[in-house]
Amino acid sequence: MTRSVVVYDYGSGNVHSAVKALAAAGADATLTGDRTAALEADGLLVPGVGAFAAVRAALREQGGDEVIERRLAGGRPVLGVCVGMQVLFAHGVERGQDVEGLGEWPGAVTELNAPVLPHMGWNTVTPDEGSVLFRGIEEERFYFVHSYAAQKWELDVIPPFPQPALTWTTYGEPFLAAVENGPLSATQFHPEKSGEAGIRLLRNWVESLP
Repeated sequence: MTRSVVVYDYGSGNVHSAVKALAAAGADATLTGDRTAALEADGLLVPGVGAFAAVRAALREQGGDEVIERRLAGGRPVLGVCVGMQVLFAHGVERGQDVEGLGEWPGAVTELNAPVLPHMGWNTVTPDEGSVLFRGIEEERFYFVHSYAAQKWELDVIPPFPQPALTWTTYGEPFLAAVENGPLSATQFHPEKSGEAGIRLLRNWVESLP
């Protein structure tokens, strides 16, 4: 069965490559800002490029925060990419400005402590053993372009709820490359710019959709 995935169009730009990558991964992918379509699709991909504050404001203006919240409340999968991952955290601290995020996960997104920013290039990652996204691609490299990231994981999950699968990488200091937490997953890197490895990751996610 082909799964339907909406790439959420809320004005973040640079999203057509995500649609093409999802199609290559076997999904019936659509780019739209329509709330009903975003709520009813098997999967929702939330892209994000640029500044945390701008992405957060655009999502709120489009009602994307409510769409994401309603999907997650119903156990319906969401995948955030790059700044689309960052805004899932409680706060983003960018150029001295502390901006409220969506608060799906506690903690702050902060500037990387590295000699050269932005971080632009290919990194290997270290996925948890329980990762679905990285199944079969644990040794591959993925493409990053960013100056900020979540550098701590602060969500305390109490059994019987399953522990999130956390994937780390390092540029200057360790940061989260990906999170898989129930229906909510996210990658700091760009799968759609990561060649065959990125398509395989998207395929893993698409095939996991209920």
